[in-house]
This record gives sequence, structure tokens and C-alpha cells, in this order.
Amino acid sequence: MAIEDSVKIYPNVTLGDGVTIEAFSIIGVPPSGHKDKSDLKLIIGNNALIRSHSVIYSGNIIGNKFQTGNKANIRELNTIGNAVSIGTLSVVEHHVTIGDNVRIHTQVFIPEYTVLEDNVWIGPNVVFTNAKYPNSPNAKKNLKGCHVHKNAIIGANSTILPGINIGSFSIVAAGSVVTKDVAPRSVVAGNPAKTINAFDNLPYDTKNIQ
Repeated sequence: MAIEDSVKIYPNVTLGDGVTIEAFSIIGVPPSGHKDKSDLKLIIGNNALIRSHSVIYSGNIIGNKFQTGNKANIRELNTIGNAVSIGTLSVVEHHVTIGDNVRIHTQVFIPEYTVLEDNVWIGPNVVFTNAKYPNSPNAKKNLKGCHVHKNAIIGANSTILPGINIGSFSIVAAGSVVTKDVAPRSVVAGNPAKTINAFDNLPYDTKNIQ
């Protein structure tokens, strides 16, 4: 285990073997309403690499081979699988579920109640949303996260509207604005995004995709 002297680790943090935490990271910070610091645990599995200035709140369960870029921010009460990478300056809000082998690139925003299944790939600057009518009365009570199914790919600078389902083995082209569900094994592009091709027409070898 290698932890820089400047790292702040709160109580009730459990770290696996072979964890590296770089300078000025904050690990296990209690969220608002949990100042006791003892009622929420943070569990991080083996062989994690947490790069400098990352902030991970308590109440998360994180699998093995986890890594962050610099200044990643991960809120509380999330479940994160094995071999997940969360890029520099990306934000994961609370009550998010992330499967195994998920790659989240730089400056991605993932709001509450989002689900990313196994092997999902998220390009840089992608924004997910969860409020259909932001700042309206009861907006917080009616949040609905997006659900991205296994092996889907979302290209850079795309925006996904609340409650959207992205089907397995589908591709959202870079810069798209997704306003409707995306069927499995389809390719969508544009604003609003429309189907332009099928996944099976592209040079992907599904036998080599986990």
C-alpha cells in the first residue's frame, strides 16, 4: 500500500491490498447529514489507484482494480464494480450503480440514479441528466436517471436526457443529444439523435468484447 502523507482518510474506510493514493486526495469524507463519520463506510477493493486531488465520499462500495484520474469526485451511496476507471475531473453523484469494466473518460457528469452496466464506455465531456424540469417544484422528488446497458459506447460531448435507456451494443456518436431510448445494437447520431446505422455493420468483433 502506498499512501502520500498529504492524503486525508476518514474513519470507517476499508482499503484492500495494493492500494495507491496520490497526494491531496480525500477519502471517506462524510456527506451532508452524516457528520458522525461512523454511520457510513467506504470500501475500496484491491489494487486501486486513486490519483491526486480526488475526493471519494463515504458510503461507497468499490471493487478491485479501481482507478481515478486527477481531481475525480465521487459522491456517497454508490456501488462500483471491478476494473472501473473514472477520468480526470469527472463527477459521479450519489445513488449511482456502475458495473464491471466500465471506462469513464475526462470531465464526464453522472447524476443521481444513473445505471451503467458492465463494459460500458463513456467518452470525454459526456453529460447525463436526470431532471426533466430542472428547478421546478418537486424536481428532486422526480429525478430519473439514465440506464446504459452492457457494452454500449457513448461518444465524446454527447448529452443524454433524463430516464433514457441506451441499449446493449449500441453506439451514440460524438456530439449527439439523445432524447429517446436507443435500441440495442443500433448507432444513433445528431440533435436529436436518430438511428443512422446498425452496430453489426461496424468493424467490431463481439467475440472479443466481454
